[in-house]
Amino acid sequence: MAHVVAYIPDLLFGSRVQADLVADGHTVALVGDAGAVRDALSSANALVVDLTDDVSRRAELVESLSGEGLLDGIRTLAFYSHVEVDTRQRAEDTGFDLVIPRSRMAREGAALITRLTATF
Repeated sequence: MAHVVAYIPDLLFGSRVQADLVADGHTVALVGDAGAVRDALSSANALVVDLTDDVSRRAELVESLSGEGLLDGIRTLAFYSHVEVDTRQRAEDTGFDLVIPRSRMAREGAALITRLTATF
């Protein structure tokens, strides 16, 4: 299974995602800020990023990490509020491997991470 870094500042939702991923056999580092993302990436197979707030900064972080080669070998998943169409487009333009609504992350997050990391 995968080692997942989950950049989800919303602790309640982040804990739910973490519990779902752990129940599916993944290990998870739940982080709440950009600096912690960098620190946790060294052993990661996947990075999950919550884009429901501050999409520009979080997209810029992922672009920066990618440009530095820190995301080589790491699959990326972003989730957003379904009403934020511009956020989805920004995430796709940023180059996330998978971009999904928050509701889908809540329902299928663990299975999506399993599939995403199995094909890489």
